[in-house]
Amino acid sequence: MIQLYTIGFTKKSAETFFTMLKDSGVTRLVDTRINNVSQLSGFAKGTDLKYFSGELVNIFYEHNIDFAPAKELLSLYRTKKLTWPEYEIEYLNLLDTRKIAQKINIEKLHKNCLLCSEHKPEKCHRRLLAEYLQQVRNDIQITHLI
Repeated sequence: MIQLYTIGFTKKSAETFFTMLKDSGVTRLVDTRINNVSQLSGFAKGTDLKYFSGELVNIFYEHNIDFAPAKELLSLYRTKKLTWPEYEIEYLNLLDTRKIAQKINIEKLHKNCLLCSEHKPEKCHRRLLAEYLQQVRNDIQITHLI
């Protein structure tokens, strides 16, 4: 069984965020944001996350923009030119176009945690990505850290 986690950093203190990761047994934090230098959270900028993850909880940090939505797609959703169901379809199509299912070594996802900004996974691409990967390999168990 491959254990795959997801987490969003908004509405979490650094203490809560890193404690959740540590307590879950995560070994790799995979940043799925297109822009990992956002000011949304002081501890969630890519260079800071890499440092804190390694130093505080001994978790490897990786930024994988192949998992991120395209800027245009994100913009269309944020400006309400796409509904959430439309966004889901477009994002999943993007993963297919990028051949994610063929590129990824799913075995290496064990104890990885997909990161983005959204607090809850319901309307977040990290959930869509996790479920997409689960369709490729049905032995993936997804846990959303909230």
